[in-house]
Order: sequence, then structure tokens, then C-alpha cells
Amino acid sequence: MTLMKMTRRVVLAAAAASLSFATPSFADEVVDSIHFLIPGGAGGGWDGTARGTGEALTKSGLVGSASYENMSGGGGGKAIGYLIENADSNHGTLMVNSTPIVIRSLTGVFPQNFRDLTLVAGTIGDYAALVVPANGDIKDLKDLIDAFNADPAGTAIGGGSVPGGMDHLVAAMVFQAAGADPVAMKYVPYDGGGKTMAGLLSGEVQAVSTGFSEAVELAKAGEVRIIGVTAPERVDAYADAPTMVEQGNDTTFVNWRGFFAAPGLPADKLTAYQAAIAQMYDTSEWEEVRARNGWVNIHNPGDDFRSFLEEQEQTIGDLMKQLGFL
Repeated sequence: MTLMKMTRRVVLAAAAASLSFATPSFADEVVDSIHFLIPGGAGGGWDGTARGTGEALTKSGLVGSASYENMSGGGGGKAIGYLIENADSNHGTLMVNSTPIVIRSLTGVFPQNFRDLTLVAGTIGDYAALVVPANGDIKDLKDLIDAFNADPAGTAIGGGSVPGGMDHLVAAMVFQAAGADPVAMKYVPYDGGGKTMAGLLSGEVQAVSTGFSEAVELAKAGEVRIIGVTAPERVDAYADAPTMVEQGNDTTFVNWRGFFAAPGLPADKLTAYQAAIAQMYDTSEWEEVRARNGWVNIHNPGDDFRSFLEEQEQTIGDLMKQLGFL
């Protein structure tokens, strides 16, 4: 199964699940506190997912309190290593991660992979987007591809992941589908979504590959233009943004995000974390966070999460070999 087919299947199922309407919640507390470990800088997708999840869990009463720690470094490897090396003292910690944990272990950015952690649950999907300055010369996907074909070295694409990482991979997929050379694409990495957008607005790069949710508020404020989203249909959170598909580019992709715990986490702790996340989906607090960010619900706890990751590891590995990243 190709990555595109796999993500289409996941997206359609997740989108259907996200149509349910939550009612005001009066939940019983399941977990007294959670410390969220975020492997990247402020303003990125990991940061938004951890803080949004913590907001929903605490406001709904499922979790008593939440704290947050940003730990950048090593493409996310610093936080993973910290969680593993300090496992016994981190039973109250959940680390957010996403597709890059698969990509970066494949490329050897860090030696660990998801099998070295306790898998708690996949929680949401976030589409990817290509974004340009709102007042620039590039108005749509065709303009970007034309600019690249005319001057590959002068048309840089920024992203909040390392070279060969997810933002790079998504842009390469789009360029390949457009008939442009993805290997010749100049990619500039930044630490997190906030710095990526700063690089775009300062003119360091001509476009950025990023999570759709990271670009929505800037687009609504008129600072950036979203020239393509990797969703099969326009996303309600910002319906002004066109999809890649409607522009004749056959690229769809959804980046899952979810939570991991330290290896050796006691079974009762794991059960409590999974119960809190499962109950969260039925709360109005979660629906508010989800809709605000344009996420779709992808809930696959425990063994289902492992099966999903193993399938993604295979399909992404095959695609990266095709693109010359492995």
C-alpha cells in the first residue's frame, strides 16, 4: 500500500469520526497530573498538540493539572533519549511525537525508534500545507513550481524539520507530483514552526512546508497565503485554502500526532493515560480545540498504534528510497 493510499484511508475514516458533536462535559478525574514533554520549539505542531491536548484534558476535568516542557535538539532525539535514560523518574510524563519519529529513525538522525518507548495512543491528524507570504509574487502552487523550474537554487523551501524529515518529504512529494525534480529542491531546516514562519516572512525562504494547523491563524491574519493543503477536500477550519488535488497535484497526506511514555511504564499508569485520552474525545473542550486547529480525530491506542506505526514505517521507507532520501 502506498503512503498516499494509506493516508487517504486514514483521513476518510478519521474525518467521519470527527463529525460527531460533543456535549458539555462533566468528567470525573482520571489522572491527577501530566507533564508534557515537547521535542521541539514553541509554535510548532508538537507544541500545539501537547498544549491543546492538555487544555482539553484539564478543562474537562479528566486531568487535574498539566505542565509543559520544550526540549529541542537532535531532530527530537534529545527528548526521546532523555525519556529513555530517565525512565524511572518520568512515569508522570507523556511525550508528544508524530510521523518524524518514524522518518528520523529510518534516516539515522537518532538511534532509537518507537519500539523503545511505551506507546500510549495516536490522537489526531494534521494535514500539511505549502505557505508563502501573503503579499508576495507567488499566488498559487503553479507559481511556486514555475519559480522553482526557472531558478531552482533561488527558490528555497523552509520547514520545521531536519533535511529528509517530514516537512522536506511532503514538499518533495508535491514537487514530484508536479513533475519537478524533488532532489534538486533547496530545503532550509528550522527548529519548529515559529522559526519557520519567521524565516518565511523575513524572505530567507520563498515558501514553507508546514502543518496546516500551524498556518491557519497567520493566514486568517493576512500574513501568509496557504497555496495548497494535502487534504482530499478543503478543510472547514480555513476553507479559503485550496487543496493540492484541486490544483491538479495528486498529493494527499495526513501527519498523525500522538503520545508516548517512558519504557517500563507501570500497566495501571498506561491504562489511566489511555482512558483519559479516550474519554477526551467526547468532551466539548476537545471539540473546541480540534475544530480550532483543523485537526481530524485519529484514535488508535496501544497495539493498534503499534500496527499503524509499523505499516507507516514500511510505506514511508519505500517512498524515501524512491525519492533518494535513503
